[in-house]
Parts: sequence; C-alpha cells; structure tokens
Amino acid sequence: MNKPRELLKKIPLFAPLGEKDLKVLSESVRLQKVKQGQAIFRKGDEGTALYVLKTGRIKIVLPSSLGDEIIVSIFSEGDFFGEMSLLDGEPRSADAIAIEPCELFILSRNDFLAFLQANLSGVKSILALLSQRLRRTDDFLEDVCFLNISDRLTKALLELAKAHGKKDGGKTSIDLTLTQKELGDLVGATRESVNKELKYLREEGLIATEGNKITIINMKKLSSRIEE
Repeated sequence: MNKPRELLKKIPLFAPLGEKDLKVLSESVRLQKVKQGQAIFRKGDEGTALYVLKTGRIKIVLPSSLGDEIIVSIFSEGDFFGEMSLLDGEPRSADAIAIEPCELFILSRNDFLAFLQANLSGVKSILALLSQRLRRTDDFLEDVCFLNISDRLTKALLELAKAHGKKDGGKTSIDLTLTQKELGDLVGATRESVNKELKYLREEGLIATEGNKITIINMKKLSSRIEE
C-alpha cells in the first residue's frame, strides 16, 4: 500500500509542498473508511477536521426539517471539503454523505490551520476553491430562478458528464450511481419530474439508462438544448 506521503502528492491542495512539508503533513493525517450512505458529518456538528477524498465520492447536502434535500456538490478523488467550519469556527453548514464506499484523509483543525500558516500556496488554493464554490452556488440559484426543469436537468447531466464522465467512442457514461430522487435533489425538482424528463431524453435518443446509470449518446445535441 502506498505511503500517505505519496498519496498526498496527488492531492491538488498539497501538490506544491516540498518533501519536508509533505512528510510533516503525512504524519498528521489519519485515514478513515466510510460505508455507502454513511454520514461523515451532519449540519450543526462542530467542525473539527478537514477531509480529503482518497477514493470514492461524497455528496454535500442541505437538509430541510420536512426531510427534503438539495445536493450542493458532489466530490470525488482528490477533492477536499469541510474547510469552512475550520476557517470561521461555526458549526457545519450541511451534511456530508458517502455516495459509495470511501477512504478519507482527515486533518485536524489545529494541523490544518498550521498548514495554512506555513504555506501560502495552501491559502491560495483554499481561496480559489471557496470562490469557485460560491460561483457554483450563484449559478444554481440563477438556474432555479430562470431555467425550467428540463433545462436544469440537461445542464446537470452535462456537468456530471464533464466531472465524472467516461468516454467510449461518441458516448459518455456518467460514472456515478445516482437515483432519480438524488438527481431531483441536485436540480431542485421532484423525482416524478426527473423521471418524466429522463424518459423524454431517452425517446429523443439523447441518453440511455440502465438502472441508475446514465449514458449520454449525443453530447452535441444534448448541449444544443440549453442554447435553444
């Protein structure tokens, strides 16, 4: 099995570090395994650690008191999350749930802050990431306000294909197992609405589905639906 130091080199946040800093950091992190569906933390929990995905995928979810959810982000190998509570000292602002079995590097709050104090590149990476996530939140709010469900789902499928797609000839399979409810949570729609839209896209020959797996058959034509 690879040493933590070798694995940390592959994480964009830590890639600029020299061997000495990587060694110190690798001695500070611990590895945790979580099962599919397991909560890594819940909204309102105290923020005590930064999480970096070694393997697997997790979703960041905003829950409501009625049991509804909005999926804010889906993270995969090399992504990190949980930094906001470490920076502002406030409780967790969302749930983090494993979509599939995951392995996580965990860095305590004190070690994370010490890392930032000693590494300007780390500060720049965090600021860039926070800016990107804020922009995605703005985009999501804009989509919910101004796009219909059909366009929101189409845009989400294109973004999922870009982030998690595997190409096979002219087709792109989305390497995620998402239920129709989770797709609805991702675009702010009901499961029934997503089911209807997926059926329409299949009939148009734009996608194929097998269980909870989605393959985009005609990326160009699917993209043109947003531009119309």
